[in-house]
Amino acid sequence: MPDPAYSESDIDAAIAAISDTERLREAQDLVMRTAPSLQRVLASALEDGGWFDAGHDQAIREAAGQDDAHERVRAVRTLVAEETRLGMLIGVAVGFELARELERQPPASTTQED
Repeated sequence: MPDPAYSESDIDAAIAAISDTERLREAQDLVMRTAPSLQRVLASALEDGGWFDAGHDQAIREAAGQDDAHERVRAVRTLVAEETRLGMLIGVAVGFELARELERQPPASTTQED
C-alpha cells in the first residue's frame, strides 16, 4: 500500500497536535519503554548506512586534532551537531517504519481478569 501524500498544512497540523504536552509525554513514555530495542535498530541503521565508518573516524581525529583551542571546540561542536541531526533523521525514519508496522498488525487483544 503506497504512502499517502501529505500537504504542508497536513504536516503542520500533525506537528501542532503532537506538540501537546500530554500527548508528547505519552510518546516519550512509549519510547522510554522500547528504548533498548529502538537503540539496536538505530545503531544497525547507522552502521548499515555507513554513517559511522572510517570517514567518521577521520572527522573525529581532525576535529580533536586542531591546534587552536577555539577552532578545536568549534570543530567538535559542529561534529556533535551533525551527528545529532543524523541520529534524529534516522530515528524519525525508524519511528515512521515502526508506526507503519504497527498499523499493519491487528491490535493485541487484552483481557482483564477480575
